[in-house]
Amino acid sequence: MTDKQLLRIENLVLHFRTERGTVKAVDGVNFNLAFNEAVVVLGESGCGKTSLAKAILRLLPRNVETYSGKVFLNNKDTMALDDEEYRRNVRWQQISMVPQAAMNSLNPVLRIGDQVSEPMVVHSGVSKDKALAQAKRMFDLVGVPEEFLSRYAFELSGGMRQRAAIAMALVTTPDLIILDEPTSALDVLTQANIFNVLKRIKKDMETSYILITHDIATSSELANKVAVMYAGQIVEVGDAMRFFAEPLHPYSKKLMASVPRLHGDKEPDFIVGQPPSLLNLPTGCRFKDRCPFRFNKCDEEPPVITKEGRLVKCWLHA
Repeated sequence: MTDKQLLRIENLVLHFRTERGTVKAVDGVNFNLAFNEAVVVLGESGCGKTSLAKAILRLLPRNVETYSGKVFLNNKDTMALDDEEYRRNVRWQQISMVPQAAMNSLNPVLRIGDQVSEPMVVHSGVSKDKALAQAKRMFDLVGVPEEFLSRYAFELSGGMRQRAAIAMALVTTPDLIILDEPTSALDVLTQANIFNVLKRIKKDMETSYILITHDIATSSELANKVAVMYAGQIVEVGDAMRFFAEPLHPYSKKLMASVPRLHGDKEPDFIVGQPPSLLNLPTGCRFKDRCPFRFNKCDEEPPVITKEGRLVKCWLHA
């Protein structure tokens, strides 16, 4: 891992327009990612993690109300590029994505080899034969037999489909891969195998990851950095080893306390209440209604505090 910055996000905002009002899915997000580094984005369902991935990759639906901020990739502001230039030079060339639920993202009537090689044909302009040869190399890298290139998605197991989706993201050798719940709906052994593949790719290809997940225990195997997301905002960012040893934000502490332990008699904890609606966010701290340490200032001002190199949005650390 190096200290050279690959990705820098500054005040990224993505709001959606709905019949009920404005959904503030991503609301002023900031964090950095170095080359050959993996940042794990943790948080409950509905906190904006997948919307953050789509905002970075500019995979936007039609009902976008606000999309703003800065996304620097290799020191170039990709937000300044028009859609065609972004599609041609950034998406799948420098950043790719492994979507959630691989079976739903794979076309059931196309052979796997054609789907995995397609990004090279479309985005890199190479011939189909060269793209298939690259797809074969990526299959070998992720541990899928070559003969699976001629099969269809329904002929593959869940684990093999997930490996095929990873191969598709890798085929253009991008610097950054966004992984959205890459092991959801897989059994524990298959999850472990997938994470072993990801660790090997990170080492061999020096690939950087943004890993979106609920699985705190498994993600710790891959993480160099942890970003905790709550109600559309990043509330804590820090080095993985320091975070897992001592999370600072009350929400982070509760998340860590919810993980079952192999040793000891302590029961897993839970977080009371529910996250606030992204349609109607509270003033001040967004976690205040569920926080056991709430005091008057939490109701008055949104916290923006940095402590010892770790971003922590909490007045307790002022």
